[in-house]
Amino acid sequence: MQSVKVAFLLYINFTFVPKSIPLNQQLKTPFPNSISVYIKREDLIHPFVSGNKFRKLKYNLLRAKEKNQETLLTFGGAFSNHIAAVAFAGKEKGFKTIGIIRGDELGSKISENPTLLFAQNCGMQLEFISREEYRLKSEITFLENLKQKFGSFYLIPEGGTNALAIKGCQEILTQEDAEFDYICCSIGTGGTISGIINSVLPYQKVLGFPALKGDFLKEEIRNFVQNENWELITDYHFGGYGKVNSALIGFINQFYAVNQIPLDPIYTGKMVFGVIDLIQKNYFPAESKILLIHTGGIQGIQGMNIKLRNKQLPIIDINV
Repeated sequence: MQSVKVAFLLYINFTFVPKSIPLNQQLKTPFPNSISVYIKREDLIHPFVSGNKFRKLKYNLLRAKEKNQETLLTFGGAFSNHIAAVAFAGKEKGFKTIGIIRGDELGSKISENPTLLFAQNCGMQLEFISREEYRLKSEITFLENLKQKFGSFYLIPEGGTNALAIKGCQEILTQEDAEFDYICCSIGTGGTISGIINSVLPYQKVLGFPALKGDFLKEEIRNFVQNENWELITDYHFGGYGKVNSALIGFINQFYAVNQIPLDPIYTGKMVFGVIDLIQKNYFPAESKILLIHTGGIQGIQGMNIKLRNKQLPIIDINV
């Protein structure tokens, strides 16, 4: 009984607290067949650890504290939302942080990369490795070598997805969301949608929009869920992870002009584009109520605009 009390006191004294409560905001765009669409503003939950990153880190930070770990180690790419979130969360909660970054050529370009510069300014130690090495990130030998180099650490997987992350994502939906027929979210590693699937009501259906090509994530998701009322929509990845085109950028800019809601181009922007396109194609029954989950990631817009300018393409023109 005493151990339960101690754990409870640790939780209430240490838990990662949201800065605001996400609200469901109705889109101003009129839709056919009396369909209504709302977006859950998870992007506003915290100024630096927004959306699903907040949800995924919440219980992982608590577990690291319970294990008396002083260092968090994780993985990510050049403009990773996850890297930025772990760096800030670690700083706020008193952890040392180490980011293993995909691409050894990035080591000399930190000042040109807003995400990596932010992480470094938060105190994160950045370790750049080749893409070949990065593919070994889940191998036991690779992880043991990291422990020999950096000492003891609490490991958070790339993208943050593990059982504790899914537990956090199960808290995205609330009682007020029972009125919706469809819950839609973007997919990276599958953790966010797994938490949502585990928390929806029997009459609700979850639609996932992968940011990567293919439907291989189905098996990953099945490892974490019990329900069957979900489906992956694989037609809106725009060429694959991190790929965009002028149609998507134009949509994000127009969506912001109408709704004053910023969308990131890697995840939520593609999902919202897909849902609205499906509405126009009569995918949803008349009078459907649809809830879109905004998973944050707005910090990545700055990095994407650098890439777009280098290619002399239109940029994402929103105030963030």
